[in-house]
Amino acid sequence: MIRDFGIAKREEDIGYYAGFVGSSYMLGRALTSVIWGAIADRYGRKLVIIVGCAAVVVFNTLFGLSVNFWMALVSRFLLGCLNGLLGPIKAYACELVRDEYQALGLSAVSTAWGTGLIVGPALGGYLAQPADKFPGIFASDSLFARFPYFLPCLITSIFAAIVSLACFWIPETLHLHPTTNQLSAQNSYDTLEVTIQGFDDAIETKDQPRKSSPKENLLKNWPLMSSIVVYCIFSLHDMAYTEIFSLWAESPRRLGGLSYTTEDVGTVLSISGVGLLVFQSSLYPLVERIFGPVALCRIFGIISIPLLTSYHYIAKLNGIALSIVLNCASLLKNVLSISIVTGLFILQNRAVDQDQRGAANGIAMTLMSLFKAIGPAGGGTIFSWAQTRQEASFLPGDLMVFFVLNIIEAIGVLMTFKPFLVERYDR
Repeated sequence: MIRDFGIAKREEDIGYYAGFVGSSYMLGRALTSVIWGAIADRYGRKLVIIVGCAAVVVFNTLFGLSVNFWMALVSRFLLGCLNGLLGPIKAYACELVRDEYQALGLSAVSTAWGTGLIVGPALGGYLAQPADKFPGIFASDSLFARFPYFLPCLITSIFAAIVSLACFWIPETLHLHPTTNQLSAQNSYDTLEVTIQGFDDAIETKDQPRKSSPKENLLKNWPLMSSIVVYCIFSLHDMAYTEIFSLWAESPRRLGGLSYTTEDVGTVLSISGVGLLVFQSSLYPLVERIFGPVALCRIFGIISIPLLTSYHYIAKLNGIALSIVLNCASLLKNVLSISIVTGLFILQNRAVDQDQRGAANGIAMTLMSLFKAIGPAGGGTIFSWAQTRQEASFLPGDLMVFFVLNIIEAIGVLMTFKPFLVERYDR
């Protein structure tokens, strides 16, 4: 899309502008996530979920109809502002199941989210520029020829519209305050129960005011805040990686890339999505039960570092060997990343009580979105800069890109150790 807008004067500048479009969504989400979390705690998770899905229908469609860079930037920003889904969804998943099944519930959220991050780009890769790829179906003067990136956005918006309607039938999980009738009935039951024990005790109990415990200051909840900070570091890494991977795969061989087409990238991401779905839905809850979320974050983070380093050498392969090795590496990387995020989801939701879970996830989404806003812009900028230093003596070309990603990953791993990361054990 950036290439067709004509705003990038050089091939190396495309990643720079694409990064800002990706960051605009996260910036919008960072500005409003706390508000959506508070709304979810006050009015219920269901309302925020419906509004978020409806926002996708409107602004994702407008993004597909973008005619210039600024329209694409603004439509993504507004979508981020009105899409407060992920925080309430995590709270919803925890509240649907008992504590011992929270790993499975949050694993389902991570699976859906991670699969979306993979299937979305794959869908774009297959369906972008349909008039060029499928001239027998889409005429050269059709709407899809004028807006070559509208078709994948339209498919996504139709799916989001169906989900929006289906959400009207999902149950609300927030335990709202009882109604006046419920309070009266409960008071009558309490009075009757106490009367059996003695009339004097009943009078004394009836006269005692009910006390409500004050809510905990979430910013002083270190188990919550430490897990959020670690989550932000890994999210920054994952968002930068997501941005860089497609740019790297589609960049020419002379610049250290793979010279892949959008369809090739879509195929790789689709295979990763299927493998991720299988692992998260079947193996992750079992592995988490054995090792615990913190140990898994450390192990998977450490494995990710040599894996990313190998990408530079994967680019030297050709043919079927390149396809097999790249698909395996991409699948493993996505499984590791989403598993780390799932473990941090578990820590965050265990660190607070239910009446503050929406607000806690709102804080997590705000801080994480700020870091994710840096990810695409920073990743795209570093990638464009690295492509200009192919002959450098120190970490030339894409070696510098993967080195920076590994530094961020290593920082995240170090922060999973005490005394920084603390778990809450009293639940």
